[in-house]
Amino acid sequence: MTALFRPHKGLAAVVFAAALGLAGAVHAKTFKWAADSDPGSMDPHSRNVASTLSMLSNIYEPLIRRSKELALEPALAVKWEATSPTTWRFTLRQGVKWQDGSPFTADDVVFTYGRTKGPGSLLATVLRGSTAVKKIDDHTVEFTMAGPNPTFPQQMSSWLIMSKAWSEKNNTTKATDLTKNEVSFSTMNAMGTGPFILKSRGADGKIVMVPNPGWWDKAEHNLTEVIFTPIANPATRSAALLSGEVDMVHTLPVNAIPRVLEQKGLRVMRKAELRTMLFFVDQLRDELIDSSVKGKNPFKDVRVRQAMAMAIDAEAISRQVMRGVSVPNYLLVGPGINAFDAALNAAPKRDIDAAKKLMADAGYANGFEVGMQCSNDRYVNDEFICTAAVAMLARIGIKVNLKVMPFNQLIKFLSPPYETSLILAGWLPATYDAHDALFNLTASRSKELQRGVFNVGGYNNPKLDELVMKAGVELDPKARDTMLRQALQIVRDDVAVIPIHQQVIVWAAKDSVDLVQNADNFFPLRFVKMK
Repeated sequence: MTALFRPHKGLAAVVFAAALGLAGAVHAKTFKWAADSDPGSMDPHSRNVASTLSMLSNIYEPLIRRSKELALEPALAVKWEATSPTTWRFTLRQGVKWQDGSPFTADDVVFTYGRTKGPGSLLATVLRGSTAVKKIDDHTVEFTMAGPNPTFPQQMSSWLIMSKAWSEKNNTTKATDLTKNEVSFSTMNAMGTGPFILKSRGADGKIVMVPNPGWWDKAEHNLTEVIFTPIANPATRSAALLSGEVDMVHTLPVNAIPRVLEQKGLRVMRKAELRTMLFFVDQLRDELIDSSVKGKNPFKDVRVRQAMAMAIDAEAISRQVMRGVSVPNYLLVGPGINAFDAALNAAPKRDIDAAKKLMADAGYANGFEVGMQCSNDRYVNDEFICTAAVAMLARIGIKVNLKVMPFNQLIKFLSPPYETSLILAGWLPATYDAHDALFNLTASRSKELQRGVFNVGGYNNPKLDELVMKAGVELDPKARDTMLRQALQIVRDDVAVIPIHQQVIVWAAKDSVDLVQNADNFFPLRFVKMK
C-alpha cells in the first residue's frame, strides 16, 4: 500500500507524536468499517455523489456544515449574510490550518470556486445562481448572484474547499474529469482542513485515515485510526461484520438483517433516507439507444411514460424486493424535503389492461425492445429493483435488455452525453429543498445556467423552467413553496421521471460503536466513538 499523503517533516512528527502519545494514554481506538462502494476518487469536485462527498467530508470541509440534526452550522465560515438581494458575504474562520501547516485564507475559497466552476467538475451545480466570488480581505469573501438566491447557504454544505497552494504544487488545479477516465494527483491524494488526515489509499480502494491533531474544532470522536474497505459483494460484506472483521457496515443487505439481529453484540439501524429512487427515460433523442424502434422515440409520447409508471409497481417492489426497507413515493422528492406535498403523492393506477391500452393508443400495441443500465453496488437492492422493473415492463410489451454494472462504470451514463435510454438512479437534494431536485433533474439543460446537469432523460418543458427559475429567486417562502408544488405536479403529470421510493438506509454495527445515522446518508466520522 502506498503512502499517499506526504506531509512536511514537521507535520509528520506532530501527527505521529500525537498518535503515540494518545496510544500511551489509552488503548488505541481503531475503527474498521465497510461499504458497498468506494468514493471513486479523492477529488472532491469530480463526483456529485453522496458516498464520495460523505467520505471526503472527513478530510475536506465546507464553509457551512450540517449538525447531528442536519441543521446548518458554521464550519470554515463563522458568519454569512445577504448584504443585498444579489450578494452573500461570508466571514471566514481565523486560525484554521491546512493539514500541511499552511494557513487557510480567502484565496483558497476563490481558487476552489474557479476549480468547481471549471472543466471536469460535477459540483458546479452547488454554486448555482452565483456568478462570481471576490476576496474582500484574507478572511472575507463575497459571492455575487445572478438574482436573489434564498437557498445559497444550504447549497454550501456540499461544497468542499481545497488548498490553492497544494493544488498548484501538485498540478491539480483542474477537477479530475471521471467521465473521461482522467487521473490526477487528487485522484489518490487529499489534503484538507478536516478532522481526519488521509494516510493511505490503496489500489483496491482501501482508505486509512488518522486524526488531524491540528484541527480547529474540538474532536467528539475517540478514534486513533480509521480503516475503510469497500466490499461490493453483499454476502461478503455482511460476513465481515458477523465475523468481527469490521466494526460497522454501510449498508447491510436486507436478507442479512435477521442473522445480524440474532448475533449478540450487533445491532441494526434503519433510517428513511431523503433520497428518491427513480427511473430516467430518454425523452430527447429522436431515436432511442439500444431500441428495436427505429426512426422515432416512443418515450417522447407521454402515454408510453404513463403506461410505464403504471406498470412499475412501487408497492410490490417495497414488499417483495425491498422487504419493507423502502417507502413508496410518487413525486420527484419525498417526505423531509421542503415543498413535498402529500396530497400530490398518489400512486398511479396499477391497471395493466389500462396501461396496455395506453401503449396501443400511442402506436405500440406490440411493444418494443429497449436497453437499460443499472448499478449493482450503489443503492439498496439496486440490481433487484431493476430486475423486478424488467419483469413488470414486460407485462405491457416493453422488453428491457438489462445491463448491470458497478456504479463507477454506471456514472458515465448519468453524465453528458447521457448515452442511455432507461436508467435507475437516486437523488438526495443537497439543500433538502425541492428546488434542488427540480433544477438539477427536470429543468431543461442549460450549460450557461448550469441547469439540468443531471437531467439524464432530457425532459424539456418551458412552463416548468419558468416556475423553477422564478422559485429560485423568490424570497417570500409561501409564494416560493406554491411555485415548487406547481412544478412538482407538472413533473408528476408529465411523467418526466418515474419515482419509486425513498430507500430506508440499513446500517449495522457492533454495540461497542456509537455513531450518528441521519437521513442524508452521510457518515461523519467526527461523531464516532468506540467503547
